Amino acid sequence: MANNNEFRTCPDTGLQFHRPAETLMKLNAVVAVVFLLVGGILGLLLGLTRWPAIHLLGASDFYKVLTLHGIDVLIYWIIFFEIAVLYFTSSTLLKCRLATPRMAWLAFALMLIGAVTNNVAILQGNSSVMFTSYVPMQADPMFYLGLILFAVGALIASFVFLGTLVIARAEKTYEGSMPLVTFGALTAAIIAIFTIASGAIILIPTFLWSVGLIEGIDPIMYRVIWWAFGHSSQQINMATMVAVWYAVAAVAFGAKPLSEKMCRSAFLLYILFLQLASAHHILVDPGISSTWKIFNTSYAMYLAVLASMIHGLTVPGAIEAAQRKRGFNKGLFEWLRKAPWSNPSFSGVFLSIIIFGFLGGISGVVMGTEQINLIIHNTLYVPGHFHATVATGTTLAFMALTYWLVPVLFRRQVIFPKLASLQPYLFGLGMSGVALFMMGAGTLGIPRRHWDITFADSPLTHNFPEMANALLGFMGVSVLLAVVGGGLFCLLIVGSLLFGKRLSLTEKGETPLIAEPVTSYEGVGIGKIVAPGTLVLAMVFLTAFVLYYFINWKFLSQTWGLS
Repeated sequence: MANNNEFRTCPDTGLQFHRPAETLMKLNAVVAVVFLLVGGILGLLLGLTRWPAIHLLGASDFYKVLTLHGIDVLIYWIIFFEIAVLYFTSSTLLKCRLATPRMAWLAFALMLIGAVTNNVAILQGNSSVMFTSYVPMQADPMFYLGLILFAVGALIASFVFLGTLVIARAEKTYEGSMPLVTFGALTAAIIAIFTIASGAIILIPTFLWSVGLIEGIDPIMYRVIWWAFGHSSQQINMATMVAVWYAVAAVAFGAKPLSEKMCRSAFLLYILFLQLASAHHILVDPGISSTWKIFNTSYAMYLAVLASMIHGLTVPGAIEAAQRKRGFNKGLFEWLRKAPWSNPSFSGVFLSIIIFGFLGGISGVVMGTEQINLIIHNTLYVPGHFHATVATGTTLAFMALTYWLVPVLFRRQVIFPKLASLQPYLFGLGMSGVALFMMGAGTLGIPRRHWDITFADSPLTHNFPEMANALLGFMGVSVLLAVVGGGLFCLLIVGSLLFGKRLSLTEKGETPLIAEPVTSYEGVGIGKIVAPGTLVLAMVFLTAFVLYYFINWKFLSQTWGLS
């Protein structure tokens, strides 16, 4: 049984923090923000290089920075933060002691040592193999070893999370069903275990190959198994992001899902089908049957898409219903107009939902269709897509939660609140521009990884449409805006932790967004529709999706003319 002296109760929210878990949450979150800062600086260098008028970096530096940027923001920033979320959703939300704190410390140490080792290997200049690290390109052995150590640490942390759930159930620290937010985190942990196992299956042999103990690695086998790791790692992000959506909806509005069973079913669909989205990276690869490709991308993957659409409907639907219950029940959108848009915890999450759905979700389904994929595969469209999903949607959600956690977890007041209220809009607008202009350039055929699309000093040249240069210029301007927004976030969070007003551990401070739970939605809405505004937004999304989907089929028909 837990010792009550090991817990503290937040005076603002009533949440109970197990002190060992609290320390580990803080460390994982702080390290995550550090990697976000490093990754953002590297992203600025890449954006200024992709901008033809500036073209900042030379070829060797470009690929080194590209490798480091991809790994730091897609793996280290995201997963360090996710581990903090796992501990929060298990130990804190379930009022339970953290299972095996020593193992959790070992996990943190392995993750940190692995991340630093991997970064050092890249900076030494012998590992510019980019995020995908496709063989037969070979990196320094320390590159692979760093990733393996990090993955082992993340795996241990996932099992600590699962152990905490077992303890909570055994010691009956909560009543009834597991909270939906914790259920979403459990979904992320299950996907993480699958993902890390896939990484071990391919990265350990690749490490042995790099030190000369294995003669070679089959490139096709590598790509198939690596993408079960590389893309599925982004599915961990997706499940965690959705859990954060539900968490912020609860603390900001007291909102509960209109149908919790439906939400849990959607998370289950994630576990069963979400990893199949990895298939869109290997749709043009030989050695994989067309039957497998078509089934995964044209049938099974859509069950994961259905799950995302359910979450995209239920989160804003719950917010709308809660707002209407509080009196904002006029017309279709009074609930939205009078939402707390100046609070970065709400604005960050709502922007995350909109940008992830309209830019990331629609482009992901289009890119995952085998036939359409052929016109955008390996173009700048691909990073444009995941800059809309992970780099914008997931990052905005994590930023939003951080603003809430600074006073609750760290007991510090956020500095410069007016700047904080502006920050999600700067970052969201900048990153949306980055994603849109990347996808536009990719549609025109701009390659995904090419350092210089002007082919200066090259014996073989190719002339891309003039519009591509303009789109890359707009992308460069968007990068500047996104870096300002991201840098402002890092400044506000680090500044708040160092210089923000210290809040007492026992006395109430300036309370962050926290709302009394809404118990019933009876009598809200228009007619029998509880969330009519959300329904209208969903129809707008569906219309945009259908139009864009068939526009891409039109592009495909023009690519291969028949005579």
